Amino acid sequence: MTLTKNETRPAVPAVKHVDLNPSEPQEEKKRRVDDLVIKVAAIVLVVSILTFAVAVPDGTATAIGAARTFVTEYFTWFFVAFSALALGVCGWLAFGRFRHIRLGGPDAKPQYGKFAWYSMLFACGQGIGLIFWSVAEPIMLKDENPLFPAGSASPLDGAMAWSYFHWGLTAWAMYGIVAICLAYSHHNLGKKLTFRDAVVDIFPRKSRRGAGMVIELLAILATVLGLSTSFGFATLQFTSGISAITGIHASAPLWIAIIVALGALTAGSVFFGISKGMKRISEINSVLSIVLLVAVFAFGPIIYLASTLSQTFGAFFQNFLAMSLWTDSGIAAEGIGSWQDSWNGWWTVFIWCWVIAFSPFVGAFIARISRGRTIGEFVLGVTVVPSLIVMIWIGVIGGAALYYDNANQGTIADAVAQDTSQGLFVMLEYIPAVGTILLVVATILVATYYITSLDSGVHALAEFVSSGRTPSKLFRVVLVASIVAITVALLTLGGTSVIDTVQTGTIIGAFPFAFVIIIMVVNFVKRLRRGESAQVQAAAAKQPIEAQPIEEQPVK
Repeated sequence: MTLTKNETRPAVPAVKHVDLNPSEPQEEKKRRVDDLVIKVAAIVLVVSILTFAVAVPDGTATAIGAARTFVTEYFTWFFVAFSALALGVCGWLAFGRFRHIRLGGPDAKPQYGKFAWYSMLFACGQGIGLIFWSVAEPIMLKDENPLFPAGSASPLDGAMAWSYFHWGLTAWAMYGIVAICLAYSHHNLGKKLTFRDAVVDIFPRKSRRGAGMVIELLAILATVLGLSTSFGFATLQFTSGISAITGIHASAPLWIAIIVALGALTAGSVFFGISKGMKRISEINSVLSIVLLVAVFAFGPIIYLASTLSQTFGAFFQNFLAMSLWTDSGIAAEGIGSWQDSWNGWWTVFIWCWVIAFSPFVGAFIARISRGRTIGEFVLGVTVVPSLIVMIWIGVIGGAALYYDNANQGTIADAVAQDTSQGLFVMLEYIPAVGTILLVVATILVATYYITSLDSGVHALAEFVSSGRTPSKLFRVVLVASIVAITVALLTLGGTSVIDTVQTGTIIGAFPFAFVIIIMVVNFVKRLRRGESAQVQAAAAKQPIEAQPIEEQPVK
């Protein structure tokens, strides 16, 4: 057919991309329906869990205690193997052939400078927990612990070495494998920043929809319950700081006032966004942390602390492999009546479960702020640098606590036995000249570290439940208000025992989530190799045939 000058081609509009892929809108519609189902199910489950915990506190505590005993008795080996897997994967990524891949593509540039990046990932990952346990754990482990029993030459070294182990490299490796899987999925493959998008393509096509919904629901539950209970414990620790400074005793009205105040500050932070809110508060955290650390070192027992850092670092590195693989095999042979009969139940299994339970929002937030960094830089930045900071922090703060406890007939140990949140503040009272000032700094740090933890958690949660759309500022503020409301309800209706029960339940929920992480890692490795294969094929396709000489065979 011949066209005249003024005629148009009727076939041109028919070749638009949307017409060539008519199933795409249907897929988006299914996604919105799935997201709505997940949000409704998450609300129903959260309300049901909290209602049951408050209405039947003893029954809930008994059930969760039985679950904790079961996990400790039969699966300690699993958590030890999981932590070793995390370390192995991080080592392979940091030094293997994929280390040069850049998150976001070859031309992507980092959004944040290194100081801001380290500040934010440390604040979301461990800030509040480290303040809480940097005194409590060395004090609680100083008399006896595995591999460094009572009566040995260096039980205090053992207390410090185990503290380094629980809060250092291995914990950050577990955060790191979650974060890198999400980061590659989001920045390099253009997927939404959710767990189901990082996992589902490993499942058969027919089961992807259901599996993705279950996985996302688990991530949301872990985030909501983890943030709420942590907010409760942060409130209790902040109250301990206020009491140490002013002498005001803890009470329900004071708890509510603190929760509302911290919630309002967090709402302001999430409203202004990561660059203006989270970034700036995280940098303030880092500066105040340095001030506290340097002051304790300089005004405290400086010679003892310098010697302790050197000696306990050596004990940690010397015993790292043994600590990493220690399962207390006698428990497996004899069995236990309660998780309290197992040292691992109190410490290693509990802390690894804690890390896994918090990995959904910690990993998602780290992934979000890490565009532009190579995989090698990312893994080393998320594991090695924070681990060194943790070890120095515990070495100075925990070492000072051990020194002053021994010099004052166990007063810090008595305070920790009464309330673990008091340990740091009691220790700071012994620092000459600047102790009162450091009490104020530490109390502010408790508040700001939790603001950044809640901020990062809300940003991750908003991504999980926003149906693929960019979460609005108002929506993030509403999420903060929801977490505040849950925390107030838990503290006022159930008290500290219910908060402890719900948090323990959340941590025990990490057991099934660990399998989700393993599946996600397997899928990530497949995606890396698939991408490498695609690059090789693309390079071969661009190579002209004449540029590939054929070697002549010698004539025999």
